[in-house]
Amino acid sequence: MQGAFSLTVFEFIMNRSNYFDTIEEKINALAERIKSRSRLNLLNLNIHSENFYFQFLNRLFGWKTQNVNAVRGNVEGIDLIDHQNKIIVQVSSTNTKRKIEKSLEKDIIKQHSSYRFKFVSIARDCDNLKKASFANPHNCLFDPVSDIIDKHFILSHVLQQDITVQKELCSFILEELGNPVEELVLESTIAELINFLHKNKPTNASLALTVDAFDIDSKIQFNGLELSREIIEEHSVYYSSISSKYEIYDREGINKSRSVLHAISRFYRLESIDGGDPNRIFLNIVDKVADFARGSGSFILTTKEILQLSAEILTVDTFLRCKIFKNPPNRATT
Repeated sequence: MQGAFSLTVFEFIMNRSNYFDTIEEKINALAERIKSRSRLNLLNLNIHSENFYFQFLNRLFGWKTQNVNAVRGNVEGIDLIDHQNKIIVQVSSTNTKRKIEKSLEKDIIKQHSSYRFKFVSIARDCDNLKKASFANPHNCLFDPVSDIIDKHFILSHVLQQDITVQKELCSFILEELGNPVEELVLESTIAELINFLHKNKPTNASLALTVDAFDIDSKIQFNGLELSREIIEEHSVYYSSISSKYEIYDREGINKSRSVLHAISRFYRLESIDGGDPNRIFLNIVDKVADFARGSGSFILTTKEILQLSAEILTVDTFLRCKIFKNPPNRATT
């Protein structure tokens, strides 16, 4: 009983950490992209971010906001409104005192004087703004400390949420915040690896010492992957071949190997959010890898069976490198 209880606590902590780490990574990456593109006067991402944030904040804070601009066109000083909780929200990549005061002086604020005004900074920190005083001509409900929301404010609230809420937020953010440019490169890289596997048989070199048969067996048992055991053991012989390909990428200074492992790891996180049969999760990851390759212009047309086989090999390789599925206790990540 002691061991079972410890394992449950261990998995609980790891899940919370994985959910939060994913959300934190995506929120910070979005903020940096907004700042970078704003300097180039590329503002289309701001519009998409506004739509993302109104759904994300609804889930995080329990708001019922609607995007006002989608319903009534461009309404100055207000982006979101929640009639049920009486909240009006301005979402902006600009975080200046004047920006907030210009919003507070708009007629739309006067028309909703009983509503609380909240300012959401989607790109920059607002520590100094929270200490400032603001002209508030319509006496709108507004407390800078609690009503100015930046990414640190958001992440601190995410950290305090129940694990079921974190799980929902993680699922939503992974669906919403993709990286199209990275995915195009990734499709090409996965396709290139599958083309490589199609043309090259596995080497006879033994597995690296960090991926010995005992570790494979232990990890299979720990994750309940008995039905996938045959696939994993059969394709483990490709480990050295793929390692040699990754080494070439590394010597060329190309970060392809990391992007492939990161992407397949992301497929795993997506499939694992709702739990379920680990063998089904494994097969779903294989399908996602195949779909990525199939959509690439670099992909050499081949049979469905060969594509499936190659996708299985890449998934098994990522499993062996301990980037997907949990490691047994006391097993370090390679």
